[in-house]
Amino acid sequence: MIEEIKRLQKTSVKNKIDSKLKEFSSFKDKDTKEWFYELCFCLLTANSKAKTAMSIQDELGVAGFCTHHGDDVRDCIIKHKHRFHNNKSRFIVEAREHIDIKEKLKDKKDKREWLVNNIKGLGYKEGSHFLKNTGHFDVAILDRHINRLLLEEGYIKEIPKTITPKKYVEIEKIFKQIAKQLSMNCAELDFYMWYIKTGEVLK
Repeated sequence: MIEEIKRLQKTSVKNKIDSKLKEFSSFKDKDTKEWFYELCFCLLTANSKAKTAMSIQDELGVAGFCTHHGDDVRDCIIKHKHRFHNNKSRFIVEAREHIDIKEKLKDKKDKREWLVNNIKGLGYKEGSHFLKNTGHFDVAILDRHINRLLLEEGYIKEIPKTITPKKYVEIEKIFKQIAKQLSMNCAELDFYMWYIKTGEVLK
């Protein structure tokens, strides 16, 4: 895997990844509704496909996530054949209590812990995803693709059926060691590993 990543760094894949990292870094200058828009995307990705979540995100837009009636949000999720439409629409509507998410996170020492404790439907993986997408590149998104590659490469012995917060941090430490070995941040490594498993650079 290490050699494959080094090879990819000499291809057009690097340009695509660098472009995504630049896009996420720009979130520091975006308003809080844009942050909330991204939060809703990450709520949709839990136990579901990122591509489908992106389609819903594109259709609803910032205004949809911020103001549409819960039934309309649910119907859009159903339309795109996304999973858990009732729970996902409810989580999005309930999360509007934190529509000022950018401001609320500003002074938090452990942003991910705050997200997990305050946003229903958001676990460590989704919380990490949201942080990455808003320019925080020091956390790992341990989804099934990343965990499978870590297993295949012998970095972990098994993929836990349930990843507790303690286990998440344990695997994340391994992930961070790999990133350090490659002189890159966690977000960058995540993109390369995800590309190796899927052949795509999404978000």
